[in-house]
Amino acid sequence: MSAERIKAWQCIGCGRIEGAQPCLGICEDRPQHFVYAEDYDVLESLVRQLATVTPRDGEWERTYRALQQRARKLLDLTEVRKRASTA
Repeated sequence: MSAERIKAWQCIGCGRIEGAQPCLGICEDRPQHFVYAEDYDVLESLVRQLATVTPRDGEWERTYRALQQRARKLLDLTEVRKRASTA
């Protein structure tokens, strides 16, 4: 799984994001959803771990709980970042 990455600039005042693309004069802004590469990388590592880990016999529940705990920490971190960006 890989996502296309582009270099973009974000205004530190209003948060507007712009990419390095020459305008053809026919541009029209449309709302889009973006994910910061850092957040994507963290999620990708969790999904990769989930996809590749094989628990030892009788240890599936402990492995599941460990993955669940890691996912909860990532969600908590995401909430902290959201609150910080809206403050």
